[in-house]
Amino acid sequence: MRIYLDNASTTPVHPEVLDVMLQVLKDDFGNPSSIHQHGRKSRSIIEQARKIVAKTINASIGEVFFTSSATEANNMVLKNAIKDLGIQRIISSPTEHHCVLHSLDSISSEGKCEVVILKVDQYGHIDYDQLNVLLSDKKLKTLVSIMHGNNEIGTMADISRIGNLCKENGTLFHCDTVQTMGKYPIDVQAAHIHFLSGSAHKFHGPKGVGFVFINNDNMLTPYIHGGAQERNMRAGTENVAGISGLAKALEIAVSNMLINHQKINELRTLFKTLLADQINGVYYNGDQDERFMSHVLSVSFPPGPKADMLVMNLDIAGISASSGSACSAGIEEDSHVMVAIGHPSDRKTIRFSFSPLNTEEEIRYTVEKLKEML
Repeated sequence: MRIYLDNASTTPVHPEVLDVMLQVLKDDFGNPSSIHQHGRKSRSIIEQARKIVAKTINASIGEVFFTSSATEANNMVLKNAIKDLGIQRIISSPTEHHCVLHSLDSISSEGKCEVVILKVDQYGHIDYDQLNVLLSDKKLKTLVSIMHGNNEIGTMADISRIGNLCKENGTLFHCDTVQTMGKYPIDVQAAHIHFLSGSAHKFHGPKGVGFVFINNDNMLTPYIHGGAQERNMRAGTENVAGISGLAKALEIAVSNMLINHQKINELRTLFKTLLADQINGVYYNGDQDERFMSHVLSVSFPPGPKADMLVMNLDIAGISASSGSACSAGIEEDSHVMVAIGHPSDRKTIRFSFSPLNTEEEIRYTVEKLKEML
């Protein structure tokens, strides 16, 4: 038996999603750009998926475009906003995903746009007062790029507050919602979000497909050039099966959002209670009281040679967890997120991330194994 507690890196594909995708791969193989019946059927699958995504985030169907990933979506928004919308300053945080931070590094190195990184506190929350001061300076056309939920420590940003600050100051707002899509309600109109990214494999859909929301009033030009797919926005023959899987997974996640949240929160609470009872010197990274994602728990273990081998020993014991973002696998030093929140470098952090598929039995077994290892 293997126990999977790394759902922030990816999630198992839901059986109903797999059924939908297999049916599309088998029967609906037409090119969506073809005008014959096979092509029209594939096109209808894509457009139905677009409606599902748009409804989920309260957007127009003309504002949703499918991509290969949220990484592509984030790159498209950040880089093309400079070129197409005249953005002169981007304000972000030091705890963003690498696809945002590395894009900003590239942008900064080209000297086309000023990049400002906000301060964060020990829980990973941005300094809202600093953001407000920066936005009050309206000399430069500005884009704010802040993720909804942090993939390493689980802290959630107050996107309504950020959106309101942006609206008051005439600033555009880009939000990476990879970790929260399908798990928390997201309304781009209410939160005044202009650009948003999501990825299917984080909510029990397939890998290799994501989407970007682009507000109609701030439309961008294509990031990838070629054919006229995605209404001339994203060239390349569409991944019809992947898009159908994304839509089905999102539909299932949204319809079960409350019950899933309750179950995951119960598993998280049990995990924390058992850890406190059985292992000394443990604490948790990120906000644990108010604004946190239930499915991500970043645990800081006290220093020692046994702690250094925890991830490997858990794997040997049949338990999959991670030391941080899967995109930084193999890196031994503290991640950029841990550095930003001031996590002591001599302590070992492990990220346990849950899904509705996890059980109470798995949680108890994991804590028992951790106790034995330490």
